Amino acid sequence: MKSMDLAVNPLDQAFYRERLGFLPRRMIDMHTHAWLRAFYRPSAVRPRGPTWPSRVADENPVEDLLQTYRLMFPHQVVTPLIFGAATRSYDLEQNNRYISQVAKRHRLPSLLVTTPEWSAQELERRATEGGFIGLKPYLEFAPENIPADDITIFDFLPHRHLEVANAHGWIVMLHIPRRARLRDPVNLEGMLEIEARYPNIRLVIAHIGRAYCPEDVGDAFTVLREAKRMVFDFSANTNAWVMEQLLRAVGPKRVVFGSDLPITRMRMRRVCEDGFYVNLVPPGLYGDVGDDPHMREVDEEEGRQLSFFLYEELAAFHQAAQAVGLGAHDISDIMYHNAADLIVGAGGQLD
Repeated sequence: MKSMDLAVNPLDQAFYRERLGFLPRRMIDMHTHAWLRAFYRPSAVRPRGPTWPSRVADENPVEDLLQTYRLMFPHQVVTPLIFGAATRSYDLEQNNRYISQVAKRHRLPSLLVTTPEWSAQELERRATEGGFIGLKPYLEFAPENIPADDITIFDFLPHRHLEVANAHGWIVMLHIPRRARLRDPVNLEGMLEIEARYPNIRLVIAHIGRAYCPEDVGDAFTVLREAKRMVFDFSANTNAWVMEQLLRAVGPKRVVFGSDLPITRMRMRRVCEDGFYVNLVPPGLYGDVGDDPHMREVDEEEGRQLSFFLYEELAAFHQAAQAVGLGAHDISDIMYHNAADLIVGAGGQLD
């Protein structure tokens, strides 16, 4: 699937009508990527994150992002928080400039994709001149000599950057590293350190700390009960049990909706096998997936029954919300008001 070849079929319409009727009229999507294929620059550095997301779209202009919402959520008005492609494979300078321009044109809040090589002064200049309200660091930009399994949060989000973000009260959208994901004690220690040392940062932990399977959680929510401010988005996560544990641990005021578009336009259903997530996809739709352990094709009949990744994510969230007894007001907070507070508090504006 390349760029915006999105079609909503009768199965999708039924899924939306029958399973997503709980969605409020207004939504804020706290986790979206936008970029152009013209920014592509082959990198000699081996990717540290999964490679399967690149199969969904080779670009995502902001116009495609906004059209995705119109097609997938015909009864909602969705405002995205946008940032660039967090990978060395795309020109960082061009992508951040593009995000700054389209965010201003469409009156959207945006984050600056960062590299730890920048000084504090350079980071501050780029963020303020570009009109960004926060930072999107990513493990891909950690120094090349550090093995992927040894990367710490502060290898790609240095303290000098955190000090600038704290001074401005910015949002920091954090995708945590390391094989053990949310249960990793080094990650948990780093998350709690950021909260303790930088009280003005609006810290958002992406993907519920990459806890896509129950085995990824460990005792994380017991440890994180010490935290009082950090927020979690459930972007690209379809595990209702993990979402339920999150809601029980932190409550509905510290959870926000994120999609991770465009990858959640994928047609798929996710399963966990011994703590390892696998995306089940229609045959042939995403090329040869035989070399990707996170991808597996189903047969033609099952493939015709697969809807959007994003719909699966939201259905899982609704299941978790029902399990903990959330009401319509709580869901509206998670889908809109909590994010609005973060954006406005960081200096952004919403129409």
